[in-house]
Formats: sequence, structure tokens, C-alpha cells
Amino acid sequence: MQTNLLWRGREYYSLENCLVENKPDGVIVKSTIIGYYEEKIYRVEYTIQTNAAWETISVEINSWHDNQNQHAHFIGDGQGNWTENGKIIEAFAGCIDVDIPLTPFTNSLPINRLKLSKDQTQEIKVIYCDILEKQISAVKQKYTCISPTSYHYENVPNDFEATIEVDDSGFVVDYPALFVRKAALGSSYKVF
Repeated sequence: MQTNLLWRGREYYSLENCLVENKPDGVIVKSTIIGYYEEKIYRVEYTIQTNAAWETISVEINSWHDNQNQHAHFIGDGQGNWTENGKIIEAFAGCIDVDIPLTPFTNSLPINRLKLSKDQTQEIKVIYCDILEKQISAVKQKYTCISPTSYHYENVPNDFEATIEVDDSGFVVDYPALFVRKAALGSSYKVF
């Protein structure tokens, strides 16, 4: 099954065309984001692959911003061990998910992986890829399930929080002040 999602970024003045392919052994995501932020135009392309348990096993990001190209490609084992160019990245130890703040899709990774019950909370460690600031680091986050389609998200320590609305597939419908979904359609593109 393939889903084509379109999000509009509120803060980052962006549009994202995201293709999600559900396969028996996991999910493959290919997406392109274009936008305008702090008087600069940017473009980001990312590919994320998970295993069947929604544990991230690969993330590749290519971006063009502020007259610079950036490329990052990390390979994981789904258990929090990561490599880049065959070398172990100790700083990412324990990170199961990745968070790219220019897209709401990466919130779907822990939401679908954790499968939290109502009122259940989980603190996690993620690879945080702040493309516009050219920083990639491990950070802590917290998710609380309010209902099957509503999750409260917090940075740890808490300097940002929001209640995110999702659909039955765990894909963001509304992320207040940051993103709103404009379309979600079944598709059959040959890009995977």
C-alpha cells in the first residue's frame, strides 16, 4: 500500500510531497520539501526506511540551503546502533527514531512504533536533524497518548510542546503552529 501525503508548513513556509510505501518487512518513505525561511529558499529530500516494527534502519537526507549542499546517510539496526560510512556513531547510541523538524512525518515514527495506550507516556532518544541550523544531534523527547488520534509531544527538557492530531495510520493531520495536512491519497508511483 502506498500513501501520498501533502503538508503545508506554517512556520517554515513549506510544501512537502511525501510518499509512504508499506511493505511486509517495513516502511519506505521518500519525500521532498521546498520552502522559504528567514529570507532563504531551501529544498530537502529525505528517504527513511523502517523494519516491520517501525524501528528506523536507514535515513538519508540531501538538502540545499543558504548556498550550501548537505548530505547525511545513517544506517541503523533498529535497536539504537548507528553507523555512517561504516563507522559507529557513539553519540546516537540508543536512538531508535529520527526527527527532521521540517516535516511532520517523523512524528509518525515513534507514534507507530510505540503504540501507546491512552494516558501512557514514553520518553525516547532520537537523532535530531536540524537541517536549517546544520546540526545533527541526539536529543530526548516525550510522547503521551491522549487518544488514538491525539498525542502530546514534548522536548526534554521541555522548551517546546504541542498536541498533535493524527489519522488512523499515525500520519499527522494537524500540528498546531507548524504543519497542516492538505491531502492524503492512495497512489501507485514507481519510485520505490
